Amino acid sequence: MADLVLNDTHDGVTVLTLNRSEKLNALNYALIDRLLAVLDDIEVDGSVRAVILTGAGERAFSAGGDIHEFSASVTRGADVAMRDFVMRGQRLTARLEAFRKPVIAAVNGIAFGGGCEITEAVPLAIASDRALFAKPEINLAMPPTFGGTQRLPRLAGRKRALELLLTGDWFPPPRALELGLVNEVVPHAELMPAAFDLARRIVRHSGPAVASILTAVARGLNLSIAEGLLVEAEQFARMAPTTDLREGIDAWIERRKPSYEGSWRHITRPDEARRASAARDRLGTRIKSPSPPLGP
Repeated sequence: MADLVLNDTHDGVTVLTLNRSEKLNALNYALIDRLLAVLDDIEVDGSVRAVILTGAGERAFSAGGDIHEFSASVTRGADVAMRDFVMRGQRLTARLEAFRKPVIAAVNGIAFGGGCEITEAVPLAIASDRALFAKPEINLAMPPTFGGTQRLPRLAGRKRALELLLTGDWFPPPRALELGLVNEVVPHAELMPAAFDLARRIVRHSGPAVASILTAVARGLNLSIAEGLLVEAEQFARMAPTTDLREGIDAWIERRKPSYEGSWRHITRPDEARRASAARDRLGTRIKSPSPPLGP
């Protein structure tokens, strides 16, 4: 049996491919479970710095949930459908949204229902000019269940999101770009090169710093500004004693390219700790003053 999620890694970037092309990469329970398991493995794999998620074949990123499988769960009752379908799908999109390595959706075709909700959940997305998006759950007399009623309004605004949710109408890549659902639209042949280019522009930086930014944004997005600033400060405090922050500051001062260790290892030698403490004091002073920021 073919693997439901293909996994291919090059230069620290893993490409995960939803592999049910004969079903337009519909999200059946086995595929969702497999993708969650692969994400668990990638999270603790230090050789993987970024993830690109795409669909197999030329037609679809993902056409959404597997309706035949979902129908069987509904027949068994609301509790079963909630457990098997709704909670499983929400677990996947929440995992992608909070993942501590950047996930880039390379939307290569149809992204309906759950496929659109995955695109909403991941931090970054690039669409082929052949992509097509829709929130068609209303056609089944149901609301979206993988987070679409919550994330799309946050991305697009309440009224624009409701138009799509209540009509079920499909929309093209330029509209997805306008709504903030994707970062860029490119010709189909340039989709994967564009996704790799974006990944490379991220992984050149410190892995822990990337993780800190992803966490601060994911956790702070729906908080008040005061609470969000506390999350931001907390993430800085985690980075402050690391060798990567020390290297980033030293490289900037010495006008050279940084060479990051890419781990959460802390400075332990007294002289390094004193230098780091002095650097933090200088940084705090610069933050309070109107002088230019430390980095470019």
